[in-house]
Amino acid sequence: MTTETSTPARRARLLPQLIKFGAVGAVGFVVNLLVFNVLMLFVLVNVPHKTLFSTAIATLVAIGTNWIGNRYWAFSGNRNENATREGIEFFIVSLAGMAIPLLCVWVSHYLLGYQSLLADNISNNVVGLALGTVFRFAFYRWWVFSPDRAIARSGRRGAVSASRHVPARGREKAPITGSTLASAPDRGLVGD
Repeated sequence: MTTETSTPARRARLLPQLIKFGAVGAVGFVVNLLVFNVLMLFVLVNVPHKTLFSTAIATLVAIGTNWIGNRYWAFSGNRNENATREGIEFFIVSLAGMAIPLLCVWVSHYLLGYQSLLADNISNNVVGLALGTVFRFAFYRWWVFSPDRAIARSGRRGAVSASRHVPARGREKAPITGSTLASAPDRGLVGD
């Protein structure tokens, strides 16, 4: 029986997961950057505190984009069957993560007095994004898409199959090979 409960197996999966998370985050970054600047330059031109509103709105749009990418690609092997619960947890972590760039923008814009578009972009999309990314990855990996939940879920399935006198052997996870990676959602590009 091949299980991934050992520490080396989890560590081996960390790098591909980080790469996928980074790719999803890159798409979210572009979405965030575009929405933020469109709001700042065209939509909220004469609105007081437009920097904070633009940051919040752009982050919420990026959260939706990242939810899809993380659920169906970066953390696809650890998805929770209860998508509503997982979505709520994802949204909670994302909102907490949104506070980080908002705080960076507030400090830069209001406390330090850097009020140019470049300063707002640096505080939001460089400093805030970097700090928020570390926070979100940690909580997505170890809470929302926790490998322990996936293991517990497969354990419950095994218990159900054993109680029905169905051999659990057919449900064992096969070792990962080149042929199994080819059938992965990303066609083995990064590995699962």
